[in-house]
Amino acid sequence: MLKGLYTAASGMLAQQRRQEVLSNNLANVNTNGYKADQGQLRAFPEMLMKSMESKPTSMNGSGFITTSKEIGSINSGVYVQETIPNFVQGDLRETGISTDTALVDGNVPDENGSIFFTVQTAAGEAYTRNGNFTIDADGFLTNDQGSYVLDTEGNAIQTNNQTYKLTADGTMQFADGRNIQLGLSYVQDSNLLDKQGENVYSASNEAQVADARAMDGVTYNIVQGAVEGSNVNLQQTMADMMQAYRTFEMNQKVMKAYDESLGKAVNEVGKL
Repeated sequence: MLKGLYTAASGMLAQQRRQEVLSNNLANVNTNGYKADQGQLRAFPEMLMKSMESKPTSMNGSGFITTSKEIGSINSGVYVQETIPNFVQGDLRETGISTDTALVDGNVPDENGSIFFTVQTAAGEAYTRNGNFTIDADGFLTNDQGSYVLDTEGNAIQTNNQTYKLTADGTMQFADGRNIQLGLSYVQDSNLLDKQGENVYSASNEAQVADARAMDGVTYNIVQGAVEGSNVNLQQTMADMMQAYRTFEMNQKVMKAYDESLGKAVNEVGKL
């Protein structure tokens, strides 16, 4: 009976964690470049149940032999193993602001490969799909969190407060004749990125990051005066939240039933 309590409790904890992930997605439905998190549910290892019995080996019962018979397997619960961002392209939204930049995916040679803008945060080099850029008081191109946008050499981009034209391959063409290429990084497996917060990711030790322009088979398009929106599906998220709530509620009822049964076993059967 206690195994059932543990199983129901693990189900409640898993759905609570799933609800937190979905709530965070819902809160970022209007965040530029946000990628929705997906909770990966996993079952605890199944246990094989057996019945054990002893049989006499002789007529006088002087010896016994123990035998076992398989009954079946029992699952010991579920848990949220990890949350993985979904890097599917979000819808483009035109803003008309010249510093806003949208990155449109083309072709990538790897199934989980993705292209990102490269920025410099306090923790080091990071990657983002949020192209809501602006020019700070010192003339540097920054994102909406104040992090420097980097060029292909890993340097902060100094605009000298000049306007520029952005080509489809990510080249910034200034009126004074300077050409600066936006730093575009290609991550072979985006699932190996670590979420830093503030809509940026850092590369884990296993992640392979390279210049997107130098990778064979990688194509993309840069759009000036637009931003990529969040890829959160509002309707699906609301439906998933309701499903998680109902599943939590069912596990709660199972726990209540087990609790009532244990109460009867202690308070009523125990009196006999």
